[in-house]
Amino acid sequence: MRAAFFDLDKTVIAKSSLVAFGPEFHARGLLHRRTVIWGVLSQMMFLRFGADEDKLSKIGQSVLRVTKGWDHREVKQLVAETINEVIEPLIYAEALELIDHHLAQGDEVWLVSMSPAEIVEPFAELLGITGAISSRAKIDENGKFTGEMEFFAQGENKAVAIRELAERRGLDLAESYAYSDSETDIPMLMTVGHAFAVNSDRQLAKTAHENQWPLLSFTHPVRAHDRSKSHTPFLVSAIVIGVAAVLGRIRYQQR
Repeated sequence: MRAAFFDLDKTVIAKSSLVAFGPEFHARGLLHRRTVIWGVLSQMMFLRFGADEDKLSKIGQSVLRVTKGWDHREVKQLVAETINEVIEPLIYAEALELIDHHLAQGDEVWLVSMSPAEIVEPFAELLGITGAISSRAKIDENGKFTGEMEFFAQGENKAVAIRELAERRGLDLAESYAYSDSETDIPMLMTVGHAFAVNSDRQLAKTAHENQWPLLSFTHPVRAHDRSKSHTPFLVSAIVIGVAAVLGRIRYQQR
């Protein structure tokens, strides 16, 4: 059994999912206006320059501090009520084409994101894919966020989670695929036989060149419910994936 693993932010959607939900959290009284503005500015820097492991770790710690004391049930309800308006319009059409191609081929499709499970898991359901690997915050006995992290799906942790998932589900990683935009996901990309750099930052582009990973550019947003049922996108995706598969299998065996 093969699988395709997709990073979320800047790979499947055009911006940070956490930042996208900022205005909704502010409207519910969970975030101060200055926090929303800080998130927007951070997003601009992220899109322009990318983010290394240290920067993303600091972002994760900041999110934990902000969310301490939030009600877990309230957050899940907010996401359920607003995900169609907040996240769905940000989806890249090219990502949907590849997701649909992999599903049509019988592959499992997984989102692998540092964003919290409360956002990533509902989005995976919206896309109709197999499931998600995501960060998990600790929840206390009263259903409140503690400000601590149970699992941070970032860097090497993504690779570890993918290998554990593959063992549980009998996935052949040498025949599997991974897509991401960031240098921090190089460990994730190295776990599979067929890696793709999407809208890559400078360091990932360099690593992709060294490993002969294809570089993809996603630019066109489309709503998931408007995805085309045409088989033409599948043909284009199949050509891209097929060529990369031959090279990827050779490189994986060499490793």
